[in-house]
Amino acid sequence: MTITSHSHFNTGTLTAIVLLVLVASSCSSDSAMVRDQLDPVTSVTISYSQTPMVFYRDVSGRAAYARNFVHMAPLEVNRSGDYRYYLWLGIWNTMADAESDQSRDGFESIVIFADGEPLPLEIAGWTVAAIGASKPVYIKPVASAADAYYAVTVDQLRLIAEARDVRLKTTGSRNESYEPWDNQKSAKKSLIEFLGRSVY
Repeated sequence: MTITSHSHFNTGTLTAIVLLVLVASSCSSDSAMVRDQLDPVTSVTISYSQTPMVFYRDVSGRAAYARNFVHMAPLEVNRSGDYRYYLWLGIWNTMADAESDQSRDGFESIVIFADGEPLPLEIAGWTVAAIGASKPVYIKPVASAADAYYAVTVDQLRLIAEARDVRLKTTGSRNESYEPWDNQKSAKKSLIEFLGRSVY
C-alpha cells in the first residue's frame, strides 16, 4: 500500500489511511506476542516481537499533513547456539514522491533515548542479509518503506523496555527527532515477553 499526499486527499482520508497502516502493523493476534521463524535458506532461527513501537515526526511544513514514521522492533538470531540481537526499523513517510533511498538519510547512525539515556546505534545493513537471513520476518508498513537493521545488546533492549519515555533521533546532516506515536503499551508488553524468552 502506498500513501500519497495528492491534493484530492482531504485530512480525514489521509488520517484514516495512516491509522489503518499503524493499527494493522501493531495489532497482535490471540497467540503469543513473540514468534519464531526458521529461515529456509540460512537455517538460522529468528525470534521476533509481533508488535513494533511506532515513532513519528511531523513534517507538515514540507507538505500538508505530511509525517515521517519509524516502526521499531527486536530480533533474536540463533545460529546454532550463537545468539545475536538486532533492532529492525521500518522507515516511511506519507509523501507521494518520497523514495526509499531518501528515507534512509540520517539513519546510518541513530540514537535511541530511553528515559533520556542515549543509546547510539550503527547500521548493520539495509537488508536481512545483514542478520544472516534470506527473508524478512517483519512486513514493511508500506511498500515504499526502507528496512534497517542495528546490532544491539540485551541490556540495551531492557533499557528500552523499562523506560517510560523512548524517543529516537537520527544523526549526520539530517539530525531529526521522532516522538512516540502513542503510549506504546502493547509494544512494550511484547518487548518484555521477547526479553523473557531471551537466553541472556
